Amino acid sequence: MRSDAVKFGVERAPHRAIWKCLGLTDEDFNKPFIGVANSFTELVPGHMHLDKIAKFVKAGVRAAGGIPLEFNTIAICDGLAMGHEGMHYSLPSRELIADSIEVMAQAYRFDGLVLV
Repeated sequence: MRSDAVKFGVERAPHRAIWKCLGLTDEDFNKPFIGVANSFTELVPGHMHLDKIAKFVKAGVRAAGGIPLEFNTIAICDGLAMGHEGMHYSLPSRELIADSIEVMAQAYRFDGLVLV
């Protein structure tokens, strides 16, 4: 698995210590690490419920034998960002969102991703 790069070997003992501080167990290291990218925010009406959906997603990942690892990304509401300087940030935010998810997936060596 891709995540083996941050789980196994003597040289990864510091990594395992951090994972264990986050609540993972020795048994968890044999399961796939699944990143759950969540764009929940209280600033976008369509995203206000995504924290609840992410809980079900993570339960599904666990039920399938994986370890869900949730992280957040930004979200811009066009309805609130238009008509002022904020409108210059809506379209570029798409690249920032994609880049932030890629950075997390590569840095933490996720075995899979679910985007919420």
